[in-house]
Formats: sequence, C-alpha cells, structure tokens
Amino acid sequence: MIKFLLMVNKLGQTRVAQYYTELPKAERRTLESELVRKCLSRSQDKSFILTHMNSKIIYRRYASLYFIIGLDEKEENEIAYYILIHRFVQVLDKYFENVVS
Repeated sequence: MIKFLLMVNKLGQTRVAQYYTELPKAERRTLESELVRKCLSRSQDKSFILTHMNSKIIYRRYASLYFIIGLDEKEENEIAYYILIHRFVQVLDKYFENVVS
C-alpha cells in the first residue's frame, strides 16, 4: 500500500505532498527533509529503492523533479511502483508538456 507521494525539485523544495496514512505535521516535515537529503545525494548508479524507518522508498528523477513514493515495508513488487512513477510522469507530460525534458 502507498503511504505517501512526494514531488521534490533539485533544490529540495517539496512541490507536492500527498499522504495516505495519518502523520502529524512535524513528522511529515522531518520525513520529507530526511528523504530529500537521501534521494538527492545518491548517485545515479545506485538503486532506486531505499529503506527508511518502517517504509520502502521508491524514487525516480525526471529533469529537475524527484518523484518519491513511500510503501509498506512488506510490499514486494517495487518495479510496479517504479513503472507507476513513469506512467504518472507520462500523463503529466501529455497534459502540461515538457515535464520530462
């Protein structure tokens, strides 16, 4: 199950944050800042899957945006969520144009 979806720019500013589980605002800010630091500092040749606290994190970078999904730790099909990010970006690109460039 998806716990949250974040869209973050290269500067670490959260552009979209959608949470599907209850989290206090202070914890949300802490979670977002930790994930931004982890995802932005990782090199391109490392895996797109992280474990953070009690969640699996799947992320993907397009142009200057990072798309980050938090999942239950028991979730087994990470590739499906990686593809979901790609499809989501394709839809955004079709609607807004130049999302992926």
